[in-house]
Amino acid sequence: MADTKSGLRKPAFTKVDQLRPGTSGHNVTVKIVSTKMVLQKGRADGGPQSRQMRISECIVGDETGVVVFTARNDQVDLMKEGSTVTLRNAKIDMYKGSMRLAVDKWGRVEVTEPASFTVKEDTNMSLVEYELVNVVE
Repeated sequence: MADTKSGLRKPAFTKVDQLRPGTSGHNVTVKIVSTKMVLQKGRADGGPQSRQMRISECIVGDETGVVVFTARNDQVDLMKEGSTVTLRNAKIDMYKGSMRLAVDKWGRVEVTEPASFTVKEDTNMSLVEYELVNVVE
């Protein structure tokens, strides 16, 4: 009976060097090279409005290159240097002309078993600067 389900299909995994601006729906398995907290605000008093906002920028990559991943709130706790994560339904956000990988509420960040690949750190996809060009027809 499991074979007759046409709605489910195996996820297609993308490599870091195949990421392009404005795309989404990526499934990527990456290692975390480094992580840096860039924003932490919120009320620590534990009141009813105690919404904490945490943003961390992490350099993640695979054997084809690295990219900056923006981890938000609960995702920050999963991003430990040296560990391997699978990002499901990730999208590319643009920040000051460079690519940032992000997972919103429709995606998922899963810690997986350590990957066997070595991260190619000399190819940083976030260092490539893109320019928005309006095409008039």
